This record gives sequence, C-alpha cells and structure tokens, in this order.
Amino acid sequence: MSIHIVAFGNERGGCSEGDQQSSLIWTYLGRSALVSETDSSLLLNSANYFRNPSFIKYQARVFGNVRLVVHDCPIWGVFDSDWYTSQNLIGEADIIVIKYSVNDKSSFQEVKNIYAPLIKKALNHCSVPVIISAVGARQNEVPCTCPLCISDRRSCVTASEGIQLAKELGATYLELHSLNDFYIGKYFGGVLEYFMIQCLNQKSIEKMKKRKKTQKCHEIKPPQLEQPEKMPILKGEASHYDSDLHNLLFCCQCVDVTFYSEDLKEVAEAHRIVLCSVSHVFMLLFNVKSPGDIQDSSIIRTAETLFTVNQEAAYPVSNQHSSCNSPVRVIVKDSFFCSCLSDILHFIYSAAFQWELLEEQIKKKLKDPGIVELVLEKVKCILKIPGQVNNSRNCRSYVSKRPLQLCNSSLRLFFNTTVLADVMFKVQGAVVPAHRAVLVARCEVMAAMFGGNYVESNSFLVPVFGISKDTFLSFLEYLYTDSCCPASILQAMSLLICAEMYQVSRLQHICELYIITQLQSMPSRELASTSLSVVSLLRKAKFHNSDCLSTWLLHFMASNYLIFSQKPEFEDLSVEERNFIEMHRWPSSMYLKQLSEYRNYIHSRKCHCAVM
Repeated sequence: MSIHIVAFGNERGGCSEGDQQSSLIWTYLGRSALVSETDSSLLLNSANYFRNPSFIKYQARVFGNVRLVVHDCPIWGVFDSDWYTSQNLIGEADIIVIKYSVNDKSSFQEVKNIYAPLIKKALNHCSVPVIISAVGARQNEVPCTCPLCISDRRSCVTASEGIQLAKELGATYLELHSLNDFYIGKYFGGVLEYFMIQCLNQKSIEKMKKRKKTQKCHEIKPPQLEQPEKMPILKGEASHYDSDLHNLLFCCQCVDVTFYSEDLKEVAEAHRIVLCSVSHVFMLLFNVKSPGDIQDSSIIRTAETLFTVNQEAAYPVSNQHSSCNSPVRVIVKDSFFCSCLSDILHFIYSAAFQWELLEEQIKKKLKDPGIVELVLEKVKCILKIPGQVNNSRNCRSYVSKRPLQLCNSSLRLFFNTTVLADVMFKVQGAVVPAHRAVLVARCEVMAAMFGGNYVESNSFLVPVFGISKDTFLSFLEYLYTDSCCPASILQAMSLLICAEMYQVSRLQHICELYIITQLQSMPSRELASTSLSVVSLLRKAKFHNSDCLSTWLLHFMASNYLIFSQKPEFEDLSVEERNFIEMHRWPSSMYLKQLSEYRNYIHSRKCHCAVM
C-alpha cells in the first residue's frame, strides 16, 4: 500500500535556487521519526528548454512498510508548460500541499488568481485533502508608522488572505514561522500524518470491498426461484334474472291467471307467483294473505274496487295452458286501467324499475291527464308497501333504488312453501314444493320438461333421481333468488353437477368460482393435511364438462407440486395430466437441482446458507 503526496509552491520567497535541504518537504522527511529509507531524484520537464528541474521526487517508508511517494514542484509555471503532467499528478494525489512564503506577495497573488482555480477544477469530482502552508516570519511584525515599514507591510501576505484562500479550496490552513522541530515535526507533521492515516483507512476499506466483490464473483450464487405461472382467470356470467321473468310474460307458458274486461273479453295472461311477489293487492286477491295480515285500508280498498275473481265455467279457456288446473279468471272493473293492463304487466315483469317509461306509455293511450293520473295512482297502490304513504316521488325513488328486490327478494318468500305451489318434487323420499312459472322462466330444461310431451308436464308429483335433497334445494333457491351460498367445496361440486344436469350455466360459473376461492384461501399446511381429494374434483369437473375448472385444478396442483406429489391420489392421474403438471410445476425440477447443488456447496464450505 502506498501514499502519494503532491506539493506545489516555493516557500523560500521569490527564487527557487538553493539546496533542497532547506525545503519544507525535505525537512519533514529528514526529521520525522515515522519516515525511513528516504531517497530523492530530479524529474526534468521535457518542455523546459533549459532543463530546469520541474519536480523533485522523494520516496520513503512510513508507518513501517507503507510506501510514501512525494512530488515536490517549486515552480508554478509547470501548469503552463506541461499541463497534462501536472493534471495527472493531481489526479493520482492522495494529499496535496500548497506552500508559499508570507513575504512574497506577488507570488501569492499569482497562485490565488491563476493556479488555485486550476487545482480546484481538477479536484471537482474527488475529495482529496489539501494543506495550505504559509512559511516564514513576516518582516515587520511590530507596527511602525514610517513610510518604509508601511511599504514593506504591503509586500507581506496576511493571515486573513491565507485563510480566505483555504476556504475557497476547502483546505486546512497552517502558519509555519520557521522550519524547526516544533513547526515541522509537531505542527505540519501532525496534520500531514493525520491525513495519511485517514487515507490508509479509506484505502483499506476499498480494498476489502474489492476483495469481497471478487470473492462473490467466483463463488456459487444461490439459485433464483422464479414466480409461479399465473393461474387461469375464470370470468363470471352476468345475471339475466330480470330478463328471464320478462320473457315469461311473452311465452305464456304455465299461465295461471287470465284477466278479462267487464264485457268478458280476454285482456292479458299472467302468473300468480310473479304478481304476488310484487304486490300485496294480488296477495289479497289470490288469498295468499288476509285483510287482517295487511292492515292497510288503501290496499284492501284497491283490491276490492279494481278486481273481481270469478272461476265460473262460462269463461273460455285457452289451449296454451299447460298447467293441470284451469287459470284463475280475474275481471278488471276499471276500463281505463284495463286498457293499460298489458303495459302495467310489462312494467311488473321487468322488475318494476321503468316507471318513466310506464308513464309515457299510459299517456299515449289515455290522452286525458286526469285519467292518466288516476291510473298511475292505482299502479302506485298496487306496488304500495303496507303502512307507507305513496306519491310520485316516493314511487320513483323506490323502484330506482331497489328494482330487483321487487322480484327476487320477494320470490324468496315463496321458496320451499306450498303457497301457490303447482308442482311437487320427490327427492330422497322428501317432498319439495315449487312453482312451474319460476322454474320455466329460469331453466330451459324445466321449460322443455313442463311444456313438452312428457309425463312431467301433466304430473303434480315429479320424482328427481341422482341428486340429494340439500343440493336440489340449493338449486331451487338459486332459481328463485338468483344467488346461492354453498356450505362447502363438496356441496358446491354437487350443485355444479346439478346445474350441469339442468343446463344452468351461470350457476355452474358461481360454483366454479366458489371452489376456486376456497382452494386458494387454504394455507399450505391445511392443503397438505386435508382429506379433500383435488384429483376427485378434477375427475368430476371433466366428466360434467366444466373445462375451465378442470384446467384451473391442473394448474393449481402444478403450482403446489411439492404438496400434491406426496399424496397417494397423485398416482390416479392420467399420463396426460401428469405430463401437464410436470411441465408447469412450481418450483421447477431445474430449480430443485440447482438448490441441491448449492446446499452441497454451502455444507462443503461449512458456512450458513443465505437462502435456506
């Protein structure tokens, strides 16, 4: 290790002549107890025609075995004659010493104005300590008023000027009144040796960093664990609950209500279950509730003044009715309301959230604003909640904030009850009541079963095979409410199988998402210890055409390869499935191989692993 010092300037005042033994650097090297094996040589400037010495090079040993190299340049003109060499010396310097005589004001001004900025520019991108040494005793220290002494004082460099130069260069300022043991050995030498020690410490730190970096380049690095593949994304299916009920009005299947005008002309057909789900007036009309249950005089009065139920045989029966029983015949007493009944039924079957459209359609049919207002008031009474006051603003607010609640939440009241039920399912020895209109509207398989030439179309009791009672109830609950909440992954899979059997695709997607969510939320420890067979889920998903779920389960087993590869059920996979999992497994076999090699390397070196 070595220290390189570069010294600039002439401390002997004006001329550079005289022997080198009187210079600051030589005096320090000769008197310091830390310096040994001192040697010097002259370096000639190739650009100097007269071959005057530009640099004096000193070589010595400090602190025992540290090599010290000092380039002493007494002539500042080297910056003009050989800038490249002087710049290189500054770049290689660990410490820079600037010397000047306090009695040579002209040379100091030249250093301050010309050469100090050059040194500052060369040191712009590095932090090299600089020592400014003001050498000599000023010739007139005692104040004197004679003109000769005043003129002499103008030729001296004051301490404040030296300190200002030190501030500009970020240097340490020293005043050396003579080159004796105190100023050289203790004052100048103490500061110089402090910077040498700092330099050695810095070099030692950099050397250690470089050595560690070199060692890291040669040693085996721990393997990098890549991220697992992204799991397939299952997209849900949008709800079509309201459109299913609206389409039920057009298909006229399973109709159990026929509306007539007062002159016994058929006006419209509907379904009691849908009408009762939105209106307490129709609940009164079809005996679902009694006047004592409702306790609202306006609803009771509307039901009595607007409709009359009559089941006499004189009324014609449409051949389209597939129900076992004849439809209920309802006479509409109000002719204006009767003329707008088809629009009102469309409004009810569309989940009752298009109030402005209903107003517009009624205004087109009934030109009189007074009659229009009376009809709209009757519609509001039909939709009225018992105990609440209805007005136009409240009705608009109610149907805009809770459109679907008028149907699917109200249909929940009729789920698994015998009220208005027109079909019974026999499942595992138990009887489950239902309503054909809801089943036909929500399930195409049910619509074909009850509307085609099948035994079920004219049967009140319909047997169901291959499905448990709980699963079938969950299936019916979805048809009535457009929602389901399985209790477990196995129940969700059973419900998925039932949905595939009856071709209800949205319910299949809901079950798939539930299974995926539950499996993803399992911690690794629970996944390893659970008795749930993911391979069995995969088999059922494939058998029942749930391609998205089966693909996801294969990726799931591949992403948790270390867990599933240890399970006995892993052997039940087909060759194709196992190859897929091996191809997409995480962590990969290459990573495990690299990890094993790294472990062996760490154990061979008897050090701690940074990864495991």
